[in-house]
Amino acid sequence: MRIAMSLVALLSIVSIARADDLETAQSIIRSQEKAIVSDDSATAYSFAGPPITSMYRSAAVFMYMVQNGYAPIYRHKSFELGVAKSLEDKISQEVHIIDADGVAWEALYVLERQTDGSWKIISCVLSKAVGV
Repeated sequence: MRIAMSLVALLSIVSIARADDLETAQSIIRSQEKAIVSDDSATAYSFAGPPITSMYRSAAVFMYMVQNGYAPIYRHKSFELGVAKSLEDKISQEVHIIDADGVAWEALYVLERQTDGSWKIISCVLSKAVGV
């Protein structure tokens, strides 16, 4: 009986930790979105993880890529968080976007826990929403 109660308590702690991690990940995505919309390249770049920073070596180059390759994130009417999932040291977060022209898009962000315990965005896949 004690083992079962200990297991339930442990699972509750893991669940709370994951909920905190999801909230942190969502806050990071929202903060980066606000920085991008405000043309604050340094802040936007600060949320990027090593796979992104190794491809885009400066905040200016990163922002240029966002402006030209991720226009629906750069300028949009709506940016709404969807379903989030956590698996070990990674979190995926769906985002529903309506761009400046009213076109619906879906983004899938992936964040990874860094060795210092922080979370960084390691990818963002953007595609037009299907059936909208």
